[in-house]
Amino acid sequence: MPPTSDKITLRQLQIFLVAIETRSFVRAAERLSLTPPAVSMQMSRLSEEFGAPLFEKSGRSVIPTEVATALVPYAERMTETLAEAVDVVQIMQGKLDHRVRVAMVTTARNFGPHLLAQFQQEHPECDLQFKIANRSSVIEMLDTDQIDLALMGRPPRRIETTAHQFAKHPYVLIGHPDHPLVRSSRIRRSDLSHHQFIVRERGSGTRMVHEFFFSDSGLPQPKAQEMDSNANIKQAVMANMGLAFISAHTIALEAMAGKLKILNVEGMPEYRDWFVLHMRNKPLRPAARAFRDFVDQKGPAFMEDFFKDAGIAT
Repeated sequence: MPPTSDKITLRQLQIFLVAIETRSFVRAAERLSLTPPAVSMQMSRLSEEFGAPLFEKSGRSVIPTEVATALVPYAERMTETLAEAVDVVQIMQGKLDHRVRVAMVTTARNFGPHLLAQFQQEHPECDLQFKIANRSSVIEMLDTDQIDLALMGRPPRRIETTAHQFAKHPYVLIGHPDHPLVRSSRIRRSDLSHHQFIVRERGSGTRMVHEFFFSDSGLPQPKAQEMDSNANIKQAVMANMGLAFISAHTIALEAMAGKLKILNVEGMPEYRDWFVLHMRNKPLRPAARAFRDFVDQKGPAFMEDFFKDAGIAT
């Protein structure tokens, strides 16, 4: 029987996309607040309407067929169109004027929520929603209109954004209080090549600082252990497992407690910038515009006050 469209529903396509993403009817049901049999039934009906199987079982998982893979961009287009239509209606009703969606990179998690809390105090009428994620995820959320604004360093290159710098972002070299280099009054770059380091994954801003520090002086990259978060890096340094370049804004509490030390290294701190940014071609709604202006105008004083007790420059 050839595929028909009169009985295919948008709800089926929404369920289909979640099942594709999760590779599981059980996990799809959990995310959609449905039962697994309900998800399975809707996918069976959708398969019948298309006249072709969409999923194959593999243990507890489901694997999309070639037909299902080909269907994905069309299902995404239809559900996105529906979401845009809902947004238009809500804008006409004034319901989205007070919503602002913000994401911040994990490096900003120490100060970012406090900055958002201050904004919420000054703008209680705003519906503030925020997420914390790695850099690539934040960029993806911007690009796919899941957020209005982002707090991050180094604006992305692959998408066009408008960025407002609101604070300096110092990177430092840290070590355990008992590390032999801590006692040095001035450390040369060449003194570090034979020491063990802890680094972030490739592509992260922190990893780029680490690699440039040595390559800029023609020095070989030192032996390094890769870790997937700043929190894990701090724990490794506090266990005296190595040295690490890291954002000074992520180690304020540990430095104040004497759990780790900032080393006096030639060429450090390296200063970058913090930005609040948004997509260049997408107009901001009133609440999002208010947040951008708040960070732009009050962000510098906030950052200086937030980190002054830790003796960390902004």
